[in-house]
Amino acid sequence: MTSKPYRYAAVAAGFIAVAVLFTMPGEAYGQEGDSGPAVMKDIGTGPGLDASATPEILKHVGIEQRIGVSLPLDLEFNDETGTPVSLGSYFGDKPVILTLVYYDCPMLCTEVLNGLNRSLAPLNYSIGEEFEVVTVSFDPRESPTLASQKKAVYTQRYGRPGTGEGWHFLTGEAAAIDALTESVGFNYVYDETEGQFVHGSAIMIISPKGTVSHYFFGIEYPSEDIRLAIIESSEEKLGNVFDQIMLYCFNYDPEQGRYGVAIMNAMRLAGLVTLLAMGSFMVVMFKRDRRRRRERIERGEDA
Repeated sequence: MTSKPYRYAAVAAGFIAVAVLFTMPGEAYGQEGDSGPAVMKDIGTGPGLDASATPEILKHVGIEQRIGVSLPLDLEFNDETGTPVSLGSYFGDKPVILTLVYYDCPMLCTEVLNGLNRSLAPLNYSIGEEFEVVTVSFDPRESPTLASQKKAVYTQRYGRPGTGEGWHFLTGEAAAIDALTESVGFNYVYDETEGQFVHGSAIMIISPKGTVSHYFFGIEYPSEDIRLAIIESSEEKLGNVFDQIMLYCFNYDPEQGRYGVAIMNAMRLAGLVTLLAMGSFMVVMFKRDRRRRRERIERGEDA
């Protein structure tokens, strides 16, 4: 009959073999290479575009991801009080959620801001504390007065202390607006027939240094994805060990504009946990058998 230590070793070997399979490189499972996602162009989901817009207009509308691009932080805008401000004044310490809208938009822009508010509501992180929100009108005709009215609505809805110091509503000249929208790939046109802008819908996460890191399309943004994006773009200023494990197992997919399971990373982590569990099990079992054998020797039951 096989002795207990050998039985334990056989069991351990089986578990280790499984763990090794889990931790093998991705190529063994036919995983795609690291060539990276193709740059995508997305008009956003939801109400999106005016149904009356002509196909010719739609050719010039979209959101082209510019992940890794630095914003022109020297651009000058006006805040909601009419005070001239530099875009860079909102960067340096915290990640920034950037939204491009126009305040007199009849539908889509409101849905973008409403969706952002809904997404941020469940988070423990707060505007003005862990991150900033900068909302910029891409209509150069709009005034700080209109921006102030919009700010009052959304800061009241968000309802947390300090929101007014952390959520900024800007207006600006056409040159500054064009430079900003171009830098993040936000393409839109003005439809003279309808008297409104035709544009897509998305929010962007920007690092404290002004680098574009994430895009989330449409008008609904998963709260957990937003939280992970804020942590990931914070330059290690936010998050704990658990969050780092989450980011190891869930990767941001630019093509989908969301986080998904990083299968191989998750499998490697599972393999590591299996090895640690088996190691602990083996240590406990060997110690127990040694103690029992010593007790038998002391009772004279074992030579």
